[in-house]
Amino acid sequence: MPTRRAALAGFAGAVVSAPLAGALAPSASATVVAPVPAQAPGRAAGAGGSRRRPLVVGHRGASGYRPEHTLASYELAARMGADVMEPDLVATKDGVLVCRHEPEIGGTTDVADRPEFADRRRTVVLDGVTVTGWWTQDLTLAELKTLRAKERIPQVRQENTMYDGLFEVPTFVELLELRRRLSRELDRELAVYPETKHPTYHRAIGLPLEETLLATLRRYGLNRADAPVLVQSFEVSNLESLRRMGLRTRVTQLLSASGAPYDTVARGSGPTYAELAAPAGLRGVARYADGIGPDKSQVIPRRADGTLGTPSTLVDDAHAAGLFVHPYTFRAENTFLPADYRRGDALPDFGRGVDEQVTFLRAGIDGLFADQPDVAVLARALATV
Repeated sequence: MPTRRAALAGFAGAVVSAPLAGALAPSASATVVAPVPAQAPGRAAGAGGSRRRPLVVGHRGASGYRPEHTLASYELAARMGADVMEPDLVATKDGVLVCRHEPEIGGTTDVADRPEFADRRRTVVLDGVTVTGWWTQDLTLAELKTLRAKERIPQVRQENTMYDGLFEVPTFVELLELRRRLSRELDRELAVYPETKHPTYHRAIGLPLEETLLATLRRYGLNRADAPVLVQSFEVSNLESLRRMGLRTRVTQLLSASGAPYDTVARGSGPTYAELAAPAGLRGVARYADGIGPDKSQVIPRRADGTLGTPSTLVDDAHAAGLFVHPYTFRAENTFLPADYRRGDALPDFGRGVDEQVTFLRAGIDGLFADQPDVAVLARALATV
């Protein structure tokens, strides 16, 4: 596969020794845009006051360069200039919050190669979909710690597979410890952006996420309105519940380009994502949340031929409701880019990811979830020129 890192990454040489890994040094030959000192994320200009510098959120860390949701990936994101490290949270059998994209871990760890866990493979119904695999709720933390992470999409990110088998599955507490250490070392306040994954499902199996998340934030002194924390979810009721339980951090309601939050599906009533994204729906979201995290296609949709279209009114509507807008997910590979932002025919190769992100930033978004945080840092600098 042709190399695609040199022009955009600008970093080389990783430390992979336990427990923390992935620290990179800038390449002598690369041009690196120095990150502006981070500031606490807040409401958008629509709520009053001047607009804040857009946030760069390291989506699952620097998942374009390391297997996602590993300490190596999170640390690399911070060293590349991300303001925020973003974990997805699921629960183990003994109720510990760990960082995984889904509770099913067959595609993100080596569990399928471990004969001692062969009998744990089973089929469950997750948010109405039948899924077969290995589940975090069937393993204790001690058992999960014997596994090693691997690249989730090796067909696109073949280079990441060289790190398969090197890194553990981290706990949320380990990420908070990493945040504290790197904030001191880098002399800037890093934030975390935890997503509660499938909260209705977790509560139904007796492993609710909300209580443990809130208790952990309180233990680390992070349950404050000005804390470097944003809590996000695709569901509505668990965010509302967290508020009632005393969550004081910023909250983001995630949106999707189609469908409805699963909690509303499960109870048979409630808004669709399209209704939440409408002006009246956004005013309702503002009663319990500080911002929205839409699919980027809701901000600037693509035309029928796959090229990037013109901005919708979502950013202006959200700002009018006093909400910030952090769309997802920005990735540099051709396969994820609009047709007119691709370079060449090889889908895993990097295209015009910087240009795409500049276009979205100039459309008024307040931050962005990025798999390659260094690309987003550069795009943010260029968008303000």
